[in-house]
Amino acid sequence: MDVLARFTADKPVVIFSKSTCCMSHTVKALICNFGANPTVIEVDKMANGYLIERALVHLGCHPSVPAVFIGQQFIGGADKVIGLKIQNKLSQLLLNAKAIFIWGR
Repeated sequence: MDVLARFTADKPVVIFSKSTCCMSHTVKALICNFGANPTVIEVDKMANGYLIERALVHLGCHPSVPAVFIGQQFIGGADKVIGLKIQNKLSQLLLNAKAIFIWGR
């Protein structure tokens, strides 16, 4: 898990993604629509991307991407993030992590 901690430390939002994954694209767009500027790690473009994917699977990500961390806490994949949006809970997580500073919708 140390490999994941290095990427998520001191960043309000981190999305582990693959450049060809449509669900990764959807999650990135969803979070950006709140005004957040997530750090996106494209594991398919990294030499050691397989190590990151292995750590994500070990964490419980099935499939391995997208995997979202907000405020250094693992949130989950696309289904969890979309569920939080539907429940109107995603904005508060982003506010608490200081990924966004105001939300009035």
